[in-house]
Amino acid sequence: MRKKGVRVAAKAKILVVEDDGAIAFGLQKNLEFEGYEVFVATDGEAGLQQAIDQKPDLLILDIMLPKVNGYEICESLRKRGIGVPVIFLTAKTQEGDKILGFDLGCDDYMTKPFSVRELVARVKTVLRRSRVEAVEPVKFGAVRLDFEARRVWLNNEEVDLTSKEFDLLKFLVESPGKVLTREMILNKVWGYNYYGTARTIDNFINRLRQKIGDDSDQPRHIATIRGVGYRFQS
Repeated sequence: MRKKGVRVAAKAKILVVEDDGAIAFGLQKNLEFEGYEVFVATDGEAGLQQAIDQKPDLLILDIMLPKVNGYEICESLRKRGIGVPVIFLTAKTQEGDKILGFDLGCDDYMTKPFSVRELVARVKTVLRRSRVEAVEPVKFGAVRLDFEARRVWLNNEEVDLTSKEFDLLKFLVESPGKVLTREMILNKVWGYNYYGTARTIDNFINRLRQKIGDDSDQPRHIATIRGVGYRFQS
């Protein structure tokens, strides 16, 4: 029986999209044991639809799926402005595969065979990142940024950012006037195990500028420091 006045935190919802029935079942049982609410889809088409309908807090996504592959799912969600964190869990081990996954907006990338304990640890880390400490909303120009709710508005209209785009903007805003090298940004936002390149940062910066109304030719807020990186200015 729940005690009066005690607030019980809702379970995080995780969607697993995996066509191998044994792996999907094992993931579901292990994640449920950790206290998560778990949904499973066994093909890409169903996975994409559930990701849209169920609004999960995290998506664990295979790449080689029937009907729609994992890359296409991730890309489709990002184009729709759905910023749900994504962990790719796949047998595709080539560096190029990993770079493509991160460029499409995934938050982590694990290869099969995998350790369930490590996957659970990564799930906790990604979910923890998406539930930041409560702070006052930040305003600059026509932009308002709410760290706690992970929401952004431009001219009072909400802007759809992916999880990584939000993390990147947050890191920039929290370092006003400081020149941030591409390596610093990669390490802070993507982590030290990220396999991407500086071009990934440039692509994300360009998309972020477009979404917050910052002129790419003459940016007011995210300035390019040629040959080095970027600097945020309010």
